[in-house]
Amino acid sequence: MLQQMRKYTKSWVSSLFLGLLALSFGVWGIADIFRGSSDTSVATVGGEKIPIELFQRDYRNLTRAAAQQGPIKPAAARAYGQQVLDGLINEAALNTYLNRYGIMATDDTVSARIRAMQNFIGPLGTFDHNTFQRLIDQAGFTEEGFIEYMRGVLEREQFLGAAGSGLQMPPGYARAFFNYLNEARAADYMVIPVTAAGIVPAPSDAELNAYLKAHVSRFSTPEYRQVTYAWIAPSDVASKITVSDVQMKQAYEFDKAKYVVPEKRQLEQITYPDLPSAKAARLKIDSGSSFSDLARARGLNPADIELGDLTKADLGERGVAVFALAKDGVTAPLKAPVGFALIHVVNITPGTSRSFEEVKEELRKKIADQLATAKIGDIANQYIDANSRGQDIAKAAASVGMHVANLAAVDAHGNTPEGGKARIPSDPELLAQVFKAEVGEEGDPFSAKSGTSYVIKVVGVRPPKLKSLETVRAEATAAWQKERQLRQLEAKAKSISEMASAQGSLKAAAASVGVTVQSSGPLRRPQPKRPLPGPLPLPLVTKVFSVPAGKAVYGPTSDHSAYIVALVTAVQHPPAFVLRGSGLRRFAGQVGTSAGQDIAGAVAAAARSKAGVSIEQKTVDRLTGENS
Repeated sequence: MLQQMRKYTKSWVSSLFLGLLALSFGVWGIADIFRGSSDTSVATVGGEKIPIELFQRDYRNLTRAAAQQGPIKPAAARAYGQQVLDGLINEAALNTYLNRYGIMATDDTVSARIRAMQNFIGPLGTFDHNTFQRLIDQAGFTEEGFIEYMRGVLEREQFLGAAGSGLQMPPGYARAFFNYLNEARAADYMVIPVTAAGIVPAPSDAELNAYLKAHVSRFSTPEYRQVTYAWIAPSDVASKITVSDVQMKQAYEFDKAKYVVPEKRQLEQITYPDLPSAKAARLKIDSGSSFSDLARARGLNPADIELGDLTKADLGERGVAVFALAKDGVTAPLKAPVGFALIHVVNITPGTSRSFEEVKEELRKKIADQLATAKIGDIANQYIDANSRGQDIAKAAASVGMHVANLAAVDAHGNTPEGGKARIPSDPELLAQVFKAEVGEEGDPFSAKSGTSYVIKVVGVRPPKLKSLETVRAEATAAWQKERQLRQLEAKAKSISEMASAQGSLKAAAASVGVTVQSSGPLRRPQPKRPLPGPLPLPLVTKVFSVPAGKAVYGPTSDHSAYIVALVTAVQHPPAFVLRGSGLRRFAGQVGTSAGQDIAGAVAAAARSKAGVSIEQKTVDRLTGENS
């Protein structure tokens, strides 16, 4: 249905319309895509290249925002990279249509949209150019570049809006769809126990051999790799690093905002056109009125009066008066850019201050780690120089002070063929690279999260080998019998389902296997993101909604340990009065909007397909950590 279809397209379409600055400007920037020239690119769309610098900017913004929620795992980093790449490709493809049809956004339209963005509202409640400049600088934009970025966003919004707007769903269609979505059903059901499957015979050798061949990965030895590797860890260079007081003091001053945090106050503000009006309002506060009473009297919502959390410096000349108040205090009338304002202190967040002496050891460790990373980087570069002069991995590593080791055989989990743990650093990134590397290639050094730098060379590979029947007979027999038992149980469930459908009841079938019939209670049609209460698993509920009343369906339990047969006993649609008049028109409009967004997504996908896309995947992988 439409909801299910939309999940494939609405994410990036809605981001284009609504998420202009979400996740620190998100992934949709494509300003200046065709300006200048570069020898590098991440993709080519219709003959035009997407520069690597553009990808790096948007990828950096997205991962920086995501990192505020916690560390980013490698898989997530790659997913963010793909999200950025898809966004840039889609926009580049859509731009070909914008150029073809001459769709443009005027300077006034672009300016109005930028000035309306909440991100750029300053302490005075209006667009603040300093705030604007600071935020776009952080995101890697010039002022001209961000204006052109926004122009592109508005132009694509206009184009996709035209593609997806104007759909009107007929009332009959809307009502049928509403009834479909809100249909309720009830079912009787029975759980068929495993014992109903009957006796499972022992398999013959021929059957077991066939089973092994059908499940090769399960009954094979793992792949083993012979590898030579070298490494240098931070602990290896720690004794060569000295951190001076001068360095620590410089670091303290550089990051002083981290250690000395000024007091902040959560503030609300109501502005009056003149001083007498502001004084009259202040007298009402003295008489017992609340600040929210004043706001309601002026027709303002809570969001209209919020100033946010501000420091004394943020308020300029007004800071002295505001920061002299206690919590819940209200200032006397203060001069505002337009008129006079009363400011209310909602909450106070005390400032914090940690002296240099208090953070000295923390700084020492931080700087030592940075110097160790730099030292290891120097050693890695020296290794590259030695290796490029013809020295193999062992000689080149030894010449620059790296440790060298050899492993005759190791699997992806760090085990040896004998079943023990291989003598290899317990660093998952090392093993991951061992099983990604090409045989015989001596790669460049790579750094793990631990700070250790590694170089690997896979000398040989022992491919997986199917184990002999005798070594896995017990395991294979148990698996074969369990699979056969479930097949027999499924056949039993099918037979009972057919019997129940013919009789319109589960009673006789339940008695035949010695179980009781239970009632599901009201069931709702499964929909994305809607919780599914009740005793029946999702696949079976989907089947319940696929047959008429009086028919039975069957399927496995959630843990696949038994089977359930369910008989549909009732079907109920919403009464006609639930959706009529303005409610029907509103729902029809919502359905039309959803369909319009689907069409907009399809237009974008078609633009991408028609333009033709070539991706430099190795470059993308390198930038997102796939090969780092």
